Amino acid sequence: MSNDIDNEYFCDGITEEIINALTKVKGLKVIARTSSFVFKNNNLDVRHIGNQLGVATVLEGSIRIFNKRIRINIQLIRTDDGFQVWSQNFDRNLDDIFELQDEISLIIAEKIRENFGHLNISEHISIIGTKDINAYKLYLKGRAYQLNWDLKDYLKAIDCYKKSIEIDSDFYDSYFAISRSYGILSSWGAIDKNKGLKDAKNYLDQGLKINQDSYLGYFSTSSLSFWNNWNYTKGITYLKKTLHQNPSYAIAYEGIAEIYIATNQLHKALSNINRAIEISPLSPNHYFTKGNIYFLKKEYTTAIHYLEECLKIDTNFTLAIETKLACYMFLNDADKFHNYIATMPQLISPKVCEALFNAINNKQVEIDLTTIKIDVDESFKNVYPWHFYFLVHLGKINKAMQVFEEKINLKIGQLVNFKLDPFLNPLREHKQYQIIEQQTISSDLLSEKEEEVKILKKETSNSLNKIEIAENKLLLENFIASNEPYLNSNLSLKKLAESIHLHPNKLSWLLNAEYDKNFNDFINQYRLQHFKTLAANPKFKNITILGLAYDSGFNSKSVFNTYFKNAEGVTPSQWMKAHSK
Repeated sequence: MSNDIDNEYFCDGITEEIINALTKVKGLKVIARTSSFVFKNNNLDVRHIGNQLGVATVLEGSIRIFNKRIRINIQLIRTDDGFQVWSQNFDRNLDDIFELQDEISLIIAEKIRENFGHLNISEHISIIGTKDINAYKLYLKGRAYQLNWDLKDYLKAIDCYKKSIEIDSDFYDSYFAISRSYGILSSWGAIDKNKGLKDAKNYLDQGLKINQDSYLGYFSTSSLSFWNNWNYTKGITYLKKTLHQNPSYAIAYEGIAEIYIATNQLHKALSNINRAIEISPLSPNHYFTKGNIYFLKKEYTTAIHYLEECLKIDTNFTLAIETKLACYMFLNDADKFHNYIATMPQLISPKVCEALFNAINNKQVEIDLTTIKIDVDESFKNVYPWHFYFLVHLGKINKAMQVFEEKINLKIGQLVNFKLDPFLNPLREHKQYQIIEQQTISSDLLSEKEEEVKILKKETSNSLNKIEIAENKLLLENFIASNEPYLNSNLSLKKLAESIHLHPNKLSWLLNAEYDKNFNDFINQYRLQHFKTLAANPKFKNITILGLAYDSGFNSKSVFNTYFKNAEGVTPSQWMKAHSK
């Protein structure tokens, strides 16, 4: 919710890192950046956001930067009733941002655990590959460019990443980001293929020498393996390693779906893209990929539905715009096709597409080639090589096969799904095409029964055996009876765990497994009983209800009223009236 335009990329980066840190808490469902950022700077009711994203709580806040100071305001809100569970302000030196991100992430995880149920939380969950604030700023600026998904902005991103490395030569995330950027640019023909691949490999290797276990390193290895080398098996292997390190990394599920698309395993592709959508339900990329699966299944009407879902989120998503036009071509829907061209100025080659529509659907329309400039090589710099497709459907099969073989040898990104591409149907009877297809698609992957990536279950490693359960329950109940720690309004699960010499993860598990309560409900039951005792004592009759609540350990009027009503079925005032003498 920040309005700091000059530092927007930095504020976005901090927010994303907190998201990434929280995804490391196993058992906690956290919506990915792509979807949560849809609501950025929108003053919407959290209940609407919760419904859109399918979440129980929303974490919102603001970030301000003043010279060398940073101020972060945060609140955690339930989406069913808009109740504010917790809020806190942080005001620190900007150089402390690395420790602050970890501190904030841990506090958030603790507050969720205290209010909603057991989670195992590590000592540190936000780990940044640099401690230099200037290197980090440049990395985040590069990331902002990269996330524009524009080939020209990838070059700007690379420049920022390189400057980041100049400041901190051990900042491995920047190496991995450069590798992915060069890989994408070379795969899609924006830069020289061989040089781009060499640079991508070089930066990947340098990053892996510094940190060989980073999930971003695994992801970059997979990206290079698949998009640049069409090595499907290696691509799948490293995407699974990525998800083992970060189970909520939705883009990895999308990557697996893309590999299954390329190898004609569309049922597996659908399964994985649906998992990605579950993690990030408002990602235009994921809806495009799902629409593309149905396009390649030749279910064009269904494809249009998901492509339109993508375009509702991002009206300028080029791949979705172009694929929707392709669907109208194969549906032979002249009215919708021509209306779409007339209303979508973003389309890349409308005149060529009109001629292609007529050729595909055998329209008896004479095509005046003098009015259309055909440049096949240039068209491969766009997401759809329309000029090449037109060449195919003009019936110039030998010339088209020559181009096809040349581009396949380069492993150009636009042809990664050539096996299912309906535009290439006229080539499929050609003997050379059949040889190329057999050589390109890895037969061992096609026959391999790939297991789907399993969603990790909540860990139970911190559970206690029967003897430990009995001992710790007795210890806990005796401590509460003797010391009344619930009267401390700032009592936390960690403080209570320290008092009885039990790890917080184990205490969290004990409360959930043996008392069927989260920490707050467990403690508030004692506070409520204490309140009733005070209220029944004539000695305290002149103290207000809220005063008695605060004396019982409650630190918020709304928390007290909500808990009281849920526990007793009436408001505190109604209860007091019924029990007054």
